[in-house]
Amino acid sequence: MAWLILLLAGLLEIVWAVGLKYTAGFTKPWPSIITLSAMIASFVLLGHALRTLPLGVAYSVWVGIGVVGTVVFGAWLFDESLSLLKIVSILLILLGIVGLKLTS
Repeated sequence: MAWLILLLAGLLEIVWAVGLKYTAGFTKPWPSIITLSAMIASFVLLGHALRTLPLGVAYSVWVGIGVVGTVVFGAWLFDESLSLLKIVSILLILLGIVGLKLTS
């Protein structure tokens, strides 16, 4: 169950990271409310997952999900470039996440 909670926390990290782009420096109310809500929920869920999972593993997986998702959504929504090196790097991060899950 802790892994599922951690996954949800990581997905919410993607929401708030992408949401930051839409807040225009927190000058737009609705995007700001959604972003801050996702941020709080992500941290609360991470804290809940940390009751069971080791800190280093949980935090690394949480950040990894956020990084991978943010790069993918940045490319999709904002036309940010995806070079071969970026794709390989994302795959290495995913490999690290899987490795951390398998060793915990």
